[in-house]
Amino acid sequence: MTAGLLERYRRLLADGKISPDPAQALAVEKLQILTNRLALYVAPTKTDFFSFFTRKRGEVPKGLYVYGAVGRGKTMLMDLFYQEAQVEKKRRAHFHEFMADVHAALTVARRAAKDDPIVSVAKSIAAEARLLCLDELFVTDIADATIVSRLFATLFDAGTVVVFTSNAHPMQLYKNGRNRDQFVPFIHLIENTMEVLQLESAQDYRLQHLTHGALYFTPADSAAKVAMDELWKKLTFGEPCAPEAIPVLGRELHVPRACLGAARFTFAELFQQPTAASDYLALVRHYHTIFVDGIPVLTPADRNAARRFITFIDTLYDARTGFVASADAQPDDLYKAGDGSELFERTASRLIEMRSPDYFTKAAANRETAEESE
Repeated sequence: MTAGLLERYRRLLADGKISPDPAQALAVEKLQILTNRLALYVAPTKTDFFSFFTRKRGEVPKGLYVYGAVGRGKTMLMDLFYQEAQVEKKRRAHFHEFMADVHAALTVARRAAKDDPIVSVAKSIAAEARLLCLDELFVTDIADATIVSRLFATLFDAGTVVVFTSNAHPMQLYKNGRNRDQFVPFIHLIENTMEVLQLESAQDYRLQHLTHGALYFTPADSAAKVAMDELWKKLTFGEPCAPEAIPVLGRELHVPRACLGAARFTFAELFQQPTAASDYLALVRHYHTIFVDGIPVLTPADRNAARRFITFIDTLYDARTGFVASADAQPDDLYKAGDGSELFERTASRLIEMRSPDYFTKAAANRETAEESE
């Protein structure tokens, strides 16, 4: 067995990179126990894979559902766990990214006239991943809500171990959502097959790194446009920009301005159109930095645009994609009331962090990696 996760956490404490936190220490202990169990766990092989329905639940290590308020270190702990988990077949993804891939696979399975596309897709995922680490679980889309119960029940029965992070207790997921009765079995599945752990930290770790930078300009007036244009010019070395079209699930997403790995939209161009998580995933795969001009103060009537913007920021944040924007208000004041406004607390937090030098340094590292692969 290995104590690698605990050792790395203690080293971070000793180096002063994080502060002592009893809630985090407890979560690390739980994750270390799971790491040890995974090292001893033998998942179904290809030859006995289809016997998974007869497997005893006790043979499979119990997964973890870690939830807590914004900025408490959930994603950091998941990353440490994922890096230390001695599992040959594993995957770590943002929940949005994972579900976008699931829907794409379901489309293929339905065209192939599979008897049960959800079970077929789940089996394929289980064959490729003994361990799934899915960050930022929350569900707002009925298309996700209606399939997650059967999808994850099949994954669990097939022997895949899952670790979730979320801002909400399982009972709060998809609250007041349409056809929630179809989602409730997923909540019961989490409670019955996973250990639910609240990260009750009193510290907000964002505050150790936040600083104002010239990456978020307010108000979105002519001066902001001049500043955005100047930053765009520096980033693209003055090269001319041009429209591009990038493929998304058999169609194309129009990018009005693009150059040297950077893309630029107005808020209306990207969020007052029927865009979705799959579009944002395609953007972060193609561009290292995205500019958005003219983010307005959103009202209840803008709920669809607000929902898209929330998903967009989550996608950029998880990919460490650079983000530059002009807006009519500071992040905390962009969406105060309306459907989904409670989720905007996390979005505002991420907007603040994304304009810090630390975040942009990591985004620059992504850019260098992308350039080396070209």
